[in-house]
Amino acid sequence: MRHTLPLAPQFYVTAPQPCPYLEGRMERKLFTALQGDGAERLNDTLSKQGFRRSQNVLYRPSCAECSACLSARIKVADFEPSRSQARVQRRNGWLRRRATSPWATEEQFALFRRYLDSRHAAGGMADMDLFEFAAMVEETPVRSRLIEYADPEGARHEDRGLHAVCLTDILDDGLSMVYSFFDPTMEKASLGTYVILDHIAIARELGLPYVYLGYWVPGSPKMGYKSRFSGLEIYHRGHWKTMGNPDDYSATTHPLSVDPIAEQVARINLPDTRPVR
Repeated sequence: MRHTLPLAPQFYVTAPQPCPYLEGRMERKLFTALQGDGAERLNDTLSKQGFRRSQNVLYRPSCAECSACLSARIKVADFEPSRSQARVQRRNGWLRRRATSPWATEEQFALFRRYLDSRHAAGGMADMDLFEFAAMVEETPVRSRLIEYADPEGARHEDRGLHAVCLTDILDDGLSMVYSFFDPTMEKASLGTYVILDHIAIARELGLPYVYLGYWVPGSPKMGYKSRFSGLEIYHRGHWKTMGNPDDYSATTHPLSVDPIAEQVARINLPDTRPVR
């Protein structure tokens, strides 16, 4: 006899903690576990609704009085590089791209530490050790890859062959850039921008329509770079739409800007039911 059971993950809310993007605000997240045979379908489905993956958890912001964080993705067919982005592509054309399984190495961790110490010394990952880094990379129940960008000669700059890395999920409609880091001493190379540009190229090669960038936050300087990519869409009020003018979006707080958790969960679309024997 065959039965059908709905995939019904349980959703939870984190305790409030200081917001990493907007000073003086508190953040909380709505999250669910990502596990089992339906993990990839759940990741695909919820990514289209503004969720992000961190190891075996899917989450999205659900702050009490703030809805500034907006999930962002690039529509590959609509993307055209700006003049400065075209220069970034040419400047970094010597790098060799290599895609590997999500397996952490000491070389990656050394680059990761240099990046954190230079860019995010006071951030939530500042104390991450090698074992925690390995967990971030390797604990994935979905189709993930590490995209490395290295010197084809092994040591072009300061005897360091590896210059940028991105942990990337392959979704059914695009690439999700889970986390990227790069050599902070190569500031003029704009490696962060280059990694995004190359992911757009990879998506085109694979015939995938989107590159998911995580959250764009109006009013947050550290997130401003995302709005400089053409073809950008944001997930706003339950729908994806073309961003338009970034100045049209506000980070102003309001006690009614976020719906109650129960209403948010009720509106989440889950994967279709699956047959169970």
